[in-house]
Amino acid sequence: MPPTGIVLYGPPASGKDTITRALAELDARYAHYLRLKAGSGRTDGYRPSTEEQIDGLRERGLIIYENVRYGNRYAVDRPALDALVAQGLIPVVHIGQVDGVRALARYPARWLVVLLQCRRTTAALRARERGSADVADRLQAWDDTERDLANARPDEFDLRIDTDRSSPGDAARAIDEQLRRMQSRGVSAARP
Repeated sequence: MPPTGIVLYGPPASGKDTITRALAELDARYAHYLRLKAGSGRTDGYRPSTEEQIDGLRERGLIIYENVRYGNRYAVDRPALDALVAQGLIPVVHIGQVDGVRALARYPARWLVVLLQCRRTTAALRARERGSADVADRLQAWDDTERDLANARPDEFDLRIDTDRSSPGDAARAIDEQLRRMQSRGVSAARP
């Protein structure tokens, strides 16, 4: 039976970090997968890296997905995912691009893909409340994610959560319940 994982897809400030913390409170096996980040700005929630380190991993076929946003480079690497799975943990991966969801589907795991959504005004308020110095850039990324979502197939998401209407605890419980149902059926939620 392949391992299971969770993909939280959504725009900036849609609740990915908050819901991941709530998941970890429900079950210690939920582990936030920290993407590699080469660039400047906030490092909380990332593993600081360099362009050269990411290039080296990519050359060895160890990068599953990478993207550029806010002038920084982000990457999902196989060794870190493998390490979480080897520890018996359930990786929770944050992604803001449909191509990232599709790339993760090629990793040998059963993924529960969750679409997190909130109003743009909510995202702006949350970004300001957490002290983001680049709210305009975050809102541009919010707009980009909404346009990107238009390219997604409806079946690419197993669960949709409006974080304007759902508390982090309720969202985490819904995700946990959906993952347990998926595991009990023994089927993959991954989309090719």
